[in-house]
Amino acid sequence: MRTERPLKLGTRRSALAMAQSGQVAREITRLTGRDVELVEITTYGDVSREQLAQIGGTGVFVSALRDALLAGDIDLAVHSLKDLPTDQPAELTIAAVPPRVDPRDALIARNGLTFEQLTAAGTDAAPVRIGTGSPRRMSQLNAWARTLGHRIETVPIRGNVDTRIGFVRSGELDAVVLAAAGLTRVGRLDEVTELIDSDAVLPAPGQGALAVECVTSDAPLATRLAGLDDPFTRVAVTAERTLLAALEAGCSAPVGALADPQADGEAVTEMRLRGVVGTIDGSTLVQLSTTGHVPASAVEQTAWATRLGRELADAMLAKGAAGLMGERAH
Repeated sequence: MRTERPLKLGTRRSALAMAQSGQVAREITRLTGRDVELVEITTYGDVSREQLAQIGGTGVFVSALRDALLAGDIDLAVHSLKDLPTDQPAELTIAAVPPRVDPRDALIARNGLTFEQLTAAGTDAAPVRIGTGSPRRMSQLNAWARTLGHRIETVPIRGNVDTRIGFVRSGELDAVVLAAAGLTRVGRLDEVTELIDSDAVLPAPGQGALAVECVTSDAPLATRLAGLDDPFTRVAVTAERTLLAALEAGCSAPVGALADPQADGEAVTEMRLRGVVGTIDGSTLVQLSTTGHVPASAVEQTAWATRLGRELADAMLAKGAAGLMGERAH
């Protein structure tokens, strides 16, 4: 009896990437009975010490994995969807978007403080210092502080989860903001002092979701991987990423988006899409939303979600969104 060789799954080397790739590997084995071998790949984003906005952000964690796919060195790759460029090469296909983990941002602050408590403790002369490498977070955190009548200092940081939380533990920063999904996947959600409501800070398009990618020519593998796909997540991230693409913005731009699908049983029936673009200092935001009824057909859902994203992007551009993205790195 012939035994199929293990599938080679390409992943970044970080603890978070290994954790989420391991989860996907176990699901593939459960669904298909086929063993999966993790192949660690170093990306440019992993070795560069510059801020993501300075090196372009878009694709820096993805290109090496995609090169390995196209070269046949691996069979599939797992990406954090928010890191994936919105332009999809024809040679590759996103075979599955598994169920999304909490898309919100999370605050880890000194002394267990919430954002409101933390900012109230600062002064104009000595504002609280909050670390994040994301222009999107900087923009919305600064805007949130303004609504509370406070001023904060957002500090650009890089590094893995340990490094970032370490800035707070050492007293170098008052707080850091990370994705709740990442903290969940590495088992450190208990260190969060506040899960930030999306009404205050919209997450990055696709945040909390993963993309399982393979070469388009391997249709049998794509079909098997499709068993991991979650239609709720797929329709939501399609709308969010279309909004990002229509704004002609990359993942280093100060753009937030979140689609909230509503369900009746196992069918998605309605979805609200929210988007925000702002200046880094938070002085000006363009924030709009739209809601629509989701068609029943899975094929029609993709086209519908694409239209929804484009329509909201057009409305935001009409309100001046393009002018607010001038601070982003190219």
